[in-house]
Amino acid sequence: MTPMKQTLLLFSVLLVMSCGNKKSSNQKLLSDSSGNINNLSVVIENNLWEGNVGEAIREVLAAPVDGLPQDEPLFNMSQIPPAVFSGFATHNRTVLKIEKGGEASVKIASDVYAQPQKVVLVSGKTDTEIIQQIQENAQKIVTAFKSEEIKEKQRRIKLSLHKNNTLKEKLGITLNFPTAYRIAKEEDKFYWIRKDIATGTTNLMVFELPFSAIKKGDSLVDQIIKLRDSIGQAHIPGPTEGTYMITEEAYAPAVFETIIDNKPAIETKGLWDVKNAFMSGPFINYIIEDKINNRLLVIEGFAFAPSVEKRDYMFELEAIIRSLKIGD
Repeated sequence: MTPMKQTLLLFSVLLVMSCGNKKSSNQKLLSDSSGNINNLSVVIENNLWEGNVGEAIREVLAAPVDGLPQDEPLFNMSQIPPAVFSGFATHNRTVLKIEKGGEASVKIASDVYAQPQKVVLVSGKTDTEIIQQIQENAQKIVTAFKSEEIKEKQRRIKLSLHKNNTLKEKLGITLNFPTAYRIAKEEDKFYWIRKDIATGTTNLMVFELPFSAIKKGDSLVDQIIKLRDSIGQAHIPGPTEGTYMITEEAYAPAVFETIIDNKPAIETKGLWDVKNAFMSGPFINYIIEDKINNRLLVIEGFAFAPSVEKRDYMFELEAIIRSLKIGD
């Protein structure tokens, strides 16, 4: 049996196993996965990695993260030739496997060599077919890996949860964030939550607005900027009197539609700075439609970390935000 057929057989078996309601004895024997957050193993022959296939992979999975002041890749990647992909090398939590010779396809499976784990197998008879599969399924591949990493980050956060807060009482929500964070400001139904880091702080804001405060399609970006700037002026002061956080005027925020706690949300990524002061950094903002409570719930993460990379700080904030639950 060829290596390609062996891999496809393994995928077929595991996909059938995953349909059951209980873990099988084989799944229980899997080793724990390992690896730093957002580190991806790419199993591919050297000549493919160094050629056009490798370039197509990098264009998708090392693309710059939206909303950061400097280019930082979605994932850090380590290439592994198939001949040495065995033992501990198979335990990374996220694995992209490229196999040349089979039918053109993209297959996604969980817990193939370790658990938890996400493995994406891309195959094709030629380089062109493999590249086409990568490009046509780019969003699906990125989402598969990112979702796995969000879950892992949330699992780690749960090991030391901050529980001494009144978010449930005041806003009717639960939010999983670590004990390293503190409640910096609690005014009526506005929360500013902060964590000190080596070069600055990571921050969260949570508050509510009337359901009619944002009108979709009516200069949405301008509305969001105006909203952010008014909240910054009211609640997030700068280092000296008369300074406060605003949206960076020279950088147009990127706006997307997403889902938070099974509810429609507007996601905005961009840069903030401080009016009349030299401070800036990235932010990620979510405006969630909470129709049951007839309100918009706004939650934002922003980081101040000059002179260092910020991707992982913002990823932690996104993982925290995506843990949000409204109501019971």
